[in-house]
Amino acid sequence: MRQQQKFTAAEEQIISLGRVLQSLREEGDIDGLIATTISYLQEQFEYSLIWIALYDRLNHILFGQGGVIPGSNTSCLKQRVVLNPGDLLEQVVIEQRPLGVADLRTETRIEEWQSLAQKFNIQGTIVIPICYKNFCLGLVLLGSERWGYLLGGEARARLMMLVGELGAELYEREIDLQHKQTKRLDEPLLKLLENLQTLNHLEQRLEAVIEATHAFVLPKRTNIYWFNREGHFFWRRLINKSNSRNFLHEEATAKITVHELSDFYLALSVNEIVWIGEGRSSLKSNFTVKLLQRFGVRSLLAAPIIWQKDLLGFLTVESIEPRIWTEAEKNFTKSAAGLTSLVAPLEETENTITQIQNDAYLTGQIAQGIYSNYEIQEILDICAAKVLQRLLASRFWLLNYDFDQNNYRFFYQHQPHNRRPLVSNLEALKDVDWQLLLRSTEAVAIENLETDLRFFNWHPYLLENGVRSLVICNCNFGQEPQLLLAITTENHHSWTSLEKELVQVVAQQLGVTIRQYQLHQKTEQQQKILQSFQQSLRIIEQSQDSKTQTILNLERAALEQIAAILNCSLTILLSWQPGDHAAKIIPGFIANSEFQIASDILIPLQTEALIQWALITDDILAITANDLPVETQNWLNGAGIGQILVIALRTTVDYQPTGVMIIADHWQRRWSEEITYTMKTLVCQLAWSRRWLQISQMLESRTEELRQLNWYKHRRLEDIQRTMTQLLRQMDDLGIPTNELTHMRYQQLVRQLDHSTASMTDLLKLELWQMQMSWESVPVPSLLKRSLERVDHLLKQQKLWVGVHGLGENEGEESSKNYSLLPHSSLAIAGDIVKIELILHELLVSACHRSTTLGRIDIWCRRLDEDFLEISITDNGEIESQLLTELHQDTPKDILAPSRLEQLPGLHLVICQKLIQQLGGELNFYQLPDGRIVSRLLLPLARSN
Repeated sequence: MRQQQKFTAAEEQIISLGRVLQSLREEGDIDGLIATTISYLQEQFEYSLIWIALYDRLNHILFGQGGVIPGSNTSCLKQRVVLNPGDLLEQVVIEQRPLGVADLRTETRIEEWQSLAQKFNIQGTIVIPICYKNFCLGLVLLGSERWGYLLGGEARARLMMLVGELGAELYEREIDLQHKQTKRLDEPLLKLLENLQTLNHLEQRLEAVIEATHAFVLPKRTNIYWFNREGHFFWRRLINKSNSRNFLHEEATAKITVHELSDFYLALSVNEIVWIGEGRSSLKSNFTVKLLQRFGVRSLLAAPIIWQKDLLGFLTVESIEPRIWTEAEKNFTKSAAGLTSLVAPLEETENTITQIQNDAYLTGQIAQGIYSNYEIQEILDICAAKVLQRLLASRFWLLNYDFDQNNYRFFYQHQPHNRRPLVSNLEALKDVDWQLLLRSTEAVAIENLETDLRFFNWHPYLLENGVRSLVICNCNFGQEPQLLLAITTENHHSWTSLEKELVQVVAQQLGVTIRQYQLHQKTEQQQKILQSFQQSLRIIEQSQDSKTQTILNLERAALEQIAAILNCSLTILLSWQPGDHAAKIIPGFIANSEFQIASDILIPLQTEALIQWALITDDILAITANDLPVETQNWLNGAGIGQILVIALRTTVDYQPTGVMIIADHWQRRWSEEITYTMKTLVCQLAWSRRWLQISQMLESRTEELRQLNWYKHRRLEDIQRTMTQLLRQMDDLGIPTNELTHMRYQQLVRQLDHSTASMTDLLKLELWQMQMSWESVPVPSLLKRSLERVDHLLKQQKLWVGVHGLGENEGEESSKNYSLLPHSSLAIAGDIVKIELILHELLVSACHRSTTLGRIDIWCRRLDEDFLEISITDNGEIESQLLTELHQDTPKDILAPSRLEQLPGLHLVICQKLIQQLGGELNFYQLPDGRIVSRLLLPLARSN
């Protein structure tokens, strides 16, 4: 017979550990696992205190499962320990590492066991976490009466192997439990679905949902609440039978407003389940307390009942004790609410179909009205009345964005007869609201304006006028929200999907209609601008006695027209004449007392900032009242002035502006591109109109002066001619002198006097109001000789030397005192010799006046070709550069600007220029590099035939 083998102590410990590990693997439930582990620890290790607890990860709590303790009171082994930050047990759970305590009696971080350790003299203690796959499932606490906590290597290894196997088994049991719970979820849901298919009425189906939910979750009570959209509140529609008698008398939760539910309602609206358990909640903590108080419970689980994005109500399971809701309970409640949402609309299917048909008919009527021949006001009245009646709303608004004013103005509004229309416009939208309407594919609904943050800058004005809820839609989807349709109510209102779709369809139809209307209005505005142009032209055409009054009428009429077209509050003109040092203010349109300015003062041109800014800016200058210097604010001081446009009255770059237009409006005004273009066009037309009126006035004045001067000189010449005739008659009466030499001289004087009288007679008869051009020829030397003889007194007076060059031999040797020595030449010029001599005489007089004493004047004659002779008169005198520039024929001449040609000698020289052109010649003035002044005269030559 074989002898039984004996084992050593170490081998016995290994064999014992193997047995207990095998037992743990074969154990069926958690209580057996805990008992087996405690038995082994008590047998193999000398510990007076043994405690095993399981960890609830969701609620961060340890649940005691049992153990060994000195004494007979074992209730502390089943205690529940809530882990707090800083606790020693929490450290073990979080770090998942063993932790030792040398003396448990003095350890303050484990208060749950400190008093017991002091009572039973528990000192050295070790806490070991029960872990598996990085999950902490619980912990083992071992305490000894000896100080210290060290374990030998072999004992420590056996202990860790035991705890590790316990963790693996606990994890497997937890997974199995979750699987069993999941499987149990299918059966009651399938049974509930079968019951719903057999029931005919909605109330019976709702009752089946409540009972199935209550049976699965086992709460204190289960309710279904239904949503009343008109009243904006929830009412309790059904409660489970077991609690109906106890709670029917409680009216506190029979009706709950949306305002009371707040965050709870928002969560349900987006199809989220709401749960409130022991120490945890899916809502904000501050609202959770209020919600539990409102329902009178300590734990709550609610799932929304939603059909086509509309909240119909919600299903609640409630408990008066703190409770942790499992995932299975949450999933079942949510599934039950989902089944309810499928069967609930069947009751209202017929009503829904009828409502859809009515909406289609309504939109069809609106479309028919839009595409009919009705006026826009009639179309909007019909549309607003039908939409408000359908939606049970109070106000119908069409808001149009005004770029000029940077706000939304009421394009149209409709309200009950006992309500007043809104007067003030709405502010421009914030960027976030602008983007919301731009990107939204449906109407935007706000149930409670007091709690919703959308369109926040409109809230004060809307709430002040009784608006509590609204739905708003962009009339041009995908484009900038410039036209908006808004429907408002005076109470909180939940907008359904059908209602939002109806608003969206109506908004699209109205968007097309308003777009056509705006195009028509734009066409009328352009016609209005054209009419203003025509009216300005008619003002110019009107003949009035006072030309100054005509210009003033034009300016004021233009200012009023610009104000009407641009819809601005102030238009004025700063006007001046060339050569002025100050501008006067011409008031045009002033809307009210806030835009009154000091118009009775003169504005200095050089120091006024607005004028200088406008003159250096080619385009319109846009500024604000804050940009104005103090000097400008002294006269442009209207309290309502905010936005300002400034532009100079320009015609061409060659003509200097003689006015600055100022347009002003309030601070909120925005100037669109169309407005600025229209303004530039109107101001340009005004500038040209003023210029031509000023030119006409000036030319008429000058013509009148010349007529008077011509009449005066003509009458004086008549008197001189009559006097000379009388003198000749008297000389004839005296008889002929007897001395022969005297007689000869007498006869010669008589002939000269008679010739002068005859020429004067021809002048008076033939050239009364218009010059006559004759055609004769004269040799060039004779022409120059007579011209020099006329200025002989000036030459002698200033001691000037004159040289004539280019006529033949002995050129340059002639004396300025003996013109008979001028060389002979066969050249002759043709034309009106009298006028040519006068022109040549004027050039020589100007040269004499420019020259200094003992100066020199040279006359150069040169034949250019077969047709023309060039006579150049040079002198060393001084001449104004501005005069030389204006005498140049290609220089643009502003007839309104001050000119050197309006005074001597420029006036006579430009007359000579114009006259010589009529005679077929040319006259130019320029300065040589050496400083000499040249008067270049080009005359036509007489031909041999």
